[in-house]
Amino acid sequence: MAEILGLGCTHRPVMLRRNEDWTGMMKTSLDDPDMPAEMKDPARWPAQLREELDNDWGAGAAGRAREVYRRHFAETRAALDAFKPDVIVMFGDDQYENFKEDVVPPFAVLAYDGHEIEPWKSRAWNPWSEPNDKRFSFKGHRAAGKYLASGLLEHGIDMAYAYQPLHHPLGHAFAYTLLLLDDERRGFGYPVVPFSVNCYGRRVNAARGLRLPLKMRDKIRELDPPSPSPARCMAVGAATARVMAKSPWRTAIMASSSWSHSFLTEKNYQLWPDVAADRCLYDALEKGDYATWHGYTTDQIEDSGQHEVLNWFCLLGAMEELGRKPNRSTFIETWAFVSPVVFARYLP
Repeated sequence: MAEILGLGCTHRPVMLRRNEDWTGMMKTSLDDPDMPAEMKDPARWPAQLREELDNDWGAGAAGRAREVYRRHFAETRAALDAFKPDVIVMFGDDQYENFKEDVVPPFAVLAYDGHEIEPWKSRAWNPWSEPNDKRFSFKGHRAAGKYLASGLLEHGIDMAYAYQPLHHPLGHAFAYTLLLLDDERRGFGYPVVPFSVNCYGRRVNAARGLRLPLKMRDKIRELDPPSPSPARCMAVGAATARVMAKSPWRTAIMASSSWSHSFLTEKNYQLWPDVAADRCLYDALEKGDYATWHGYTTDQIEDSGQHEVLNWFCLLGAMEELGRKPNRSTFIETWAFVSPVVFARYLP
């Protein structure tokens, strides 16, 4: 059987912004014309949120957090380098990038030959001070992607697949992860098969992957069809592990996303994430309590703004199938910077 490494990380878009811009999503929500006046009063906000914001709207805290995230990305990269995978299967969400109104598959294996991106084309700043026309090339693995899609279909998973992009060369959940894993710019030579998950469900087309105006907060169920359920994500992850364990390739199975997002947590008026709900899920992850993960519902995901954690449900399904508990995991709490973050490692 082929060896499998399990990894969980984040694609952390705020890492590609200046420190003073890390609270931009919160400021946008505060400026929403339907934000209740009382919710603009900092006295009503959690003490942890006020502490992070301090008197500079979080710029100082963002600078300190940036170094914490960089350290964890470096540790994740070190785990990859030690394992030397033949291919990385990466679960990530598509936020109205490659999949739009013409088709939104619940899941899709992107069996591309390679990935060409120009991430700074529409950005005025990046943490590496790279030119706007800088182009990056990452390897794909069509053979492994075809093998995975074929195996999933044979296991009763109705899996979509693609050999070339539709609207976007590579969604940011995948592209940003690769850029952050190569922070030192040593190059990233491991072939990647992106595994797209429709995490945004009911709001993916209506919100185009971003926030919805507050006037829509009670109408979200009327928008788009829902995402695949947490249970289905775990089943897809389990089948992925079974397929790749029989493959000829050493495989790293990864999930890349942050956890509950402030701009998806309507019950908090999009001002802070559901840290308590994330903590409960994380405690179960840390203990290898898969029953808690199996019991989770789409309603819980949507209520807590945990849409992107569906990527992790795929990873947890794979790790349960392999009988793994995390060798190392970390929960990084934040109230001001959109979403808490988890890093996890499941060694063979």
